[in-house]
Amino acid sequence: MTQMNKPRVAVISGFSGAGKGTLVKELMKKHPYALSVSMTSRAPRSYETHGVDYHFVTDEVFEGLIREDGFLEHAGYNGRYYGTPRAFVEENLAAGRDVILEIEVQGALQIRKIYPDAVLIFVATPTAAELERRLVERGTEDADVITKRLERGIGETESIPFYDYMVINDDLDACADLLHSLIQDRPEGYRPDMEFVNRFTSELADIVRKRKGEKA
Repeated sequence: MTQMNKPRVAVISGFSGAGKGTLVKELMKKHPYALSVSMTSRAPRSYETHGVDYHFVTDEVFEGLIREDGFLEHAGYNGRYYGTPRAFVEENLAAGRDVILEIEVQGALQIRKIYPDAVLIFVATPTAAELERRLVERGTEDADVITKRLERGIGETESIPFYDYMVINDDLDACADLLHSLIQDRPEGYRPDMEFVNRFTSELADIVRKRKGEKA
């Protein structure tokens, strides 16, 4: 990182199944960013580690932090809370470190209001069919949950135009390098391609209809 530059906040969002978590882990292997770990009131899954994947807390603890203005952004999904702890981000920016936030689109737009110069990057797969394939092959959720995630993706496409950049996660190593370049150098040429987004949205809607057994 270039220490002469003002430390910045980079927000990484993307469809569930697009591989943004794996991508961020690869980015962190190569560059010393400060990675903000989100907090949630849901229970950890068998493969998740407290303090690494999330900070797992009770609803009561989370609600207490809301009252104390302890989050930069927070939201509820499926009856559980998710949020970005304020202290970690502010302390690392004050120390001159660039901070990575891996959060959903709703939170990303809240972060943009707090940090207008934040870099917002959306991660997608090459096609909607590839997104479905990755969700199915990771084998962590049943068919109904996968359908709901794909359906939610349709709504998420509406927020992509508000992002500074969109990257297609088809090569992990190359994509991690591109993320670093986008955060540090802000090059031209990676703005969201709305023709791609519109096509992806249409393909995703077709997949959801088929999974639900509906006719177009």
